[in-house]
Amino acid sequence: MAKQPEYLIEVNHVSKRFEDGKYALNDVSLQVKKGEFVTILGPSGCGKTTLLRCIAGFQVASSGEILLKGEDVTKTPPYKRPVNTVFQKYALFPHLNVFNNVAFGLKLKKEDPETIKKKVRRALKMANMTGYEERKVDTLSGGQQQRVAIARAIVNEPEVLLLDEPLSALDLKMRHDMQIELKELHEKLGITFIYVTHDQEEALTLSDRVVVMNEGKIKQIGTPTDIYNEPQNCFVADFIGESNILSGTMIRDRKVQFLGREFDCIDEGFGEDVPVDVVIRPEDIYLWKVQSDKVQSDKGPDAASQADLDEEDRVPKGKFTKWYGTVESCIFKGVHYEMRVLTPDGYEFLIQDYHEFLPGTEVGMLVKPEDIQIVKKEHYIYNYFEGEVTKNGKVRFIDAEWDVLPQQIEGFEPGEKVQVRVPFRSIDLQDYEEEGTLSGEVHFILYKGNHYHLTIRTDEGHDLYVNTNDVWDDGDRVGIVIPAKEILIDKLVD
Repeated sequence: MAKQPEYLIEVNHVSKRFEDGKYALNDVSLQVKKGEFVTILGPSGCGKTTLLRCIAGFQVASSGEILLKGEDVTKTPPYKRPVNTVFQKYALFPHLNVFNNVAFGLKLKKEDPETIKKKVRRALKMANMTGYEERKVDTLSGGQQQRVAIARAIVNEPEVLLLDEPLSALDLKMRHDMQIELKELHEKLGITFIYVTHDQEEALTLSDRVVVMNEGKIKQIGTPTDIYNEPQNCFVADFIGESNILSGTMIRDRKVQFLGREFDCIDEGFGEDVPVDVVIRPEDIYLWKVQSDKVQSDKGPDAASQADLDEEDRVPKGKFTKWYGTVESCIFKGVHYEMRVLTPDGYEFLIQDYHEFLPGTEVGMLVKPEDIQIVKKEHYIYNYFEGEVTKNGKVRFIDAEWDVLPQQIEGFEPGEKVQVRVPFRSIDLQDYEEEGTLSGEVHFILYKGNHYHLTIRTDEGHDLYVNTNDVWDDGDRVGIVIPAKEILIDKLVD
């Protein structure tokens, strides 16, 4: 007897490249077990729908392989795969009633009428649409049409149900109701669900595992709890829920420095004196009201006495590193208050609390060691590029020639390949793209407490990382200026 494969679906090193040379998927690997509810989550254009369409067979991967039950189906047409897809636009037939929409696939298979009737009724019952058999689909609400689309997919008894943002057209309350129904339907059917969405709450609510994607790559795979509580990089931390993200230094195991202070944490294995990013969720920062004169006179790590903390039973007892600030805004969100607190040295924190702290209130803050999440920095202080010294005393890199200080290229010959370093802080962005040596677009924005960390994608497709205090919006066109004194040249090391 043949051994059953461990995974129902295997996506192995799949890439999808389009005619313009851009990658929708770039070396993606994913394994899905039978009966799992897996959600592919990410922003628009991240590749999640392309991945789903490759699994369904509507698109063919440029490289890599896709296995279903251990068999290579990379180039197998959709109708020969044991999968069904529910689309964002339900693609129902307006000239057919509900029964005939659901029965359409069974009729194509030429199943006998009695079997079709039984299967359609069972599918409609599972989708909570019993009694609607004779209704025209264009008389149904959006939620009802969604249920018909699901019934049409499950009536064929697929081993895998693929759902491409099926709830995006529904209003908020109906979307929440349908999330519950989908979860229950998955439990009833026991088949594998692969679900695509850009809605973080939806992904965390529905899934056994979440696959977070960005720019054609998988950034993290894990349970909803792991994704939220243990993000592996700043993109995941920023994209999933709200986060305070700060630059820090891992001093040693279980000890990290940020805000100019040392904090206990529980993370290990990062090394000593290593730059890291620190993630703190807004609900994990404890607030208490302090006297204004205390904030002004006493800002050290042990500034707040135990007596100050004991005033509020909800504030943890113990020796914690504390810091202080002033509430800038307070908004009631229904379940909690959301506040922005500014520290004297210019750091801004987003904090969620069940208690109201009015603007202008001086507050103390602390966070427990287990609520400080440490992630590796994806980028450090510098942009690194391979460049070339030109005959006219400049350096060419990222498809442009740049002025440099003469002493920077002393000892280098024209035509010599070099490594170029450009600090994040030294890149100037201009409002008008024609004012820059290069032009590009703001591609990603990450707020780091007291500055913004931007990814700028040039028109030639290069990424530059910029630290700035200026406020930009995603998609803004910018001119890129790098002062000559900020361009650092090193020998190119193989």
